[in-house]
Amino acid sequence: MAIETNQVVSIEYEVRDGEKIVDSNVGAEPLVFMFGRGQIIPGLENAIANMSIGEKTDVLVKAEDAYGEHNAEAKQEVPKDQFAGIDLEVGMTLYGQGEDGGTIQVVVQEIGSESVIIDFNHPLAGKDLAFTVSINNIREASAEEIASGIPAENQQESCCGTGAGAGCGC
Repeated sequence: MAIETNQVVSIEYEVRDGEKIVDSNVGAEPLVFMFGRGQIIPGLENAIANMSIGEKTDVLVKAEDAYGEHNAEAKQEVPKDQFAGIDLEVGMTLYGQGEDGGTIQVVVQEIGSESVIIDFNHPLAGKDLAFTVSINNIREASAEEIASGIPAENQQESCCGTGAGAGCGC
């Protein structure tokens, strides 16, 4: 039976770039996401679409269906003083806020005396990725989950209304 859009899927996975394991949640908390909402890379989502609970498979996701091709022009020279208080190192991953308010990830490419060159490519851009993936669970999403796009397992617990209130922004 095919997994349908807006179903909540729970997976265990290991991803390799060649022989090197670059990410894994094996033996840890499963990755929980809403199918068909772009919450995981397209190539992996397409590969698991016809899987069922308990199934395990190996899949090769091509770069264009993972984090995209590497864009040599996705670099920017930024004044070094914008990184005040950060002990910069070449290869370091930094997170910031994009123009749309979303989180962006950059990698420090070069450190000069006055400026820093950052790369906006995802560290795995341009790489074909080998996944071993198991389907732990598939369930229907609630109306609230569909509206928010966030599975209950991924929602932040709120302390508002519990009487705790102090320090949680309530």
